[in-house]
Amino acid sequence: MLTQINPRPVAAIPSLMRAPGLLLICTLLLGACSKHVEKVEDIRPVRVVVLNPANADVTSEFPGTVQARYESQLGFRVAGKIIARQVDVGTIVKRGQVLMRVDPKDLQLAQAQSVAAVTSATSNRDTARADLKRYQELRDKNFVSQAALDAKESQFKAAQATYDQAEAALKTQSNQTAYATLESDVDGVVTAINAEAGQVVAAGTPVVSVARQGAKEVVVGAPENLVDKLRGSHDVQVRLWADPKQVIQGTVREVSPIADPATRTYAIKIAIPDDTPNVKLGMTAYASFISKTSDDAIKVPLTALLRVQDHSAVWVVDGGAVRQVVVQVTGQHGNEVWIQGALRAGQQVVTAGVNQLKPGQKVTILNAPEGSLPAPKSVSNQPLASNEASVSTPAGGAAR
Repeated sequence: MLTQINPRPVAAIPSLMRAPGLLLICTLLLGACSKHVEKVEDIRPVRVVVLNPANADVTSEFPGTVQARYESQLGFRVAGKIIARQVDVGTIVKRGQVLMRVDPKDLQLAQAQSVAAVTSATSNRDTARADLKRYQELRDKNFVSQAALDAKESQFKAAQATYDQAEAALKTQSNQTAYATLESDVDGVVTAINAEAGQVVAAGTPVVSVARQGAKEVVVGAPENLVDKLRGSHDVQVRLWADPKQVIQGTVREVSPIADPATRTYAIKIAIPDDTPNVKLGMTAYASFISKTSDDAIKVPLTALLRVQDHSAVWVVDGGAVRQVVVQVTGQHGNEVWIQGALRAGQQVVTAGVNQLKPGQKVTILNAPEGSLPAPKSVSNQPLASNEASVSTPAGGAAR
């Protein structure tokens, strides 16, 4: 009897025997398909500026408003109820023009009382004078004693003093009655109204503000770290927002000794010529304080600054790479700043892309200013193929 032997299928071959072969096959296949990966250097494109020589003009510019040099806050010199307001804000007034009135009835009554007192004192004075004259005649005839004459003379002097007192009181009360009408004491323009008809005001309460015509000034607020520097500035230029092409030469007239409680800035008043045209009160203006920098200050765009921890720095391009240089800001005007540090004229400072760089970073210059260094080139590590020419061929030419 023959026994049939079944051959073992291929699938039954142990995995340990198949693994080396499969790995070898996969390695050969991957090696045939893979290509050499070219290594590319990380080169950042940047814009630079070539540093100019120092001793440039530093300008500090602050916004402000045009105000009158002399502005008075007027009020009644007597208390009372306002019965009329005859001006508005912006009204041009002349000296002596009526601005407001208070009810004068009580003042007129007091004036009438003073008039009556003067009349009574006048009558008593005249009577005492007549008695003194009669007693002088009687004394000359030796009909009265000297003591009686002295008494009549004393009565006359008392009556005369009472009259003088009543007369002075009448003048005072007449002035008080006149104070019921508030008049402008200068030629100017009304800048503020602080009370209305029907309001009862005390004596001295400001009700109208009048700015004197003529002298004007620009008032700006300066931070505390620049007050001392701006105090002695002799070159101040003022420009109006309504007419920026007009440059007005100004002079620092006054610097406030205390800071404003709201803005914490110090008010600087800049006088401008009285005959400056097209300057109106309340206009917006810009004051530029111009001064010279120190010998080692250099001007760069504001975008060149980089904040590193607690100090400022810039990137300097050196040999196709950048290095960080710590600087100190000494002034600013618009989008430009003046800095001091280990810099010199002719160096290239990065002005765009400063936040994407790191020390030693290779860069390529986009704007390529005159005198700048050539941009570094990326070198490929892949060798030339056998069918590639080692010398570049000009267009239309043949390789030699």
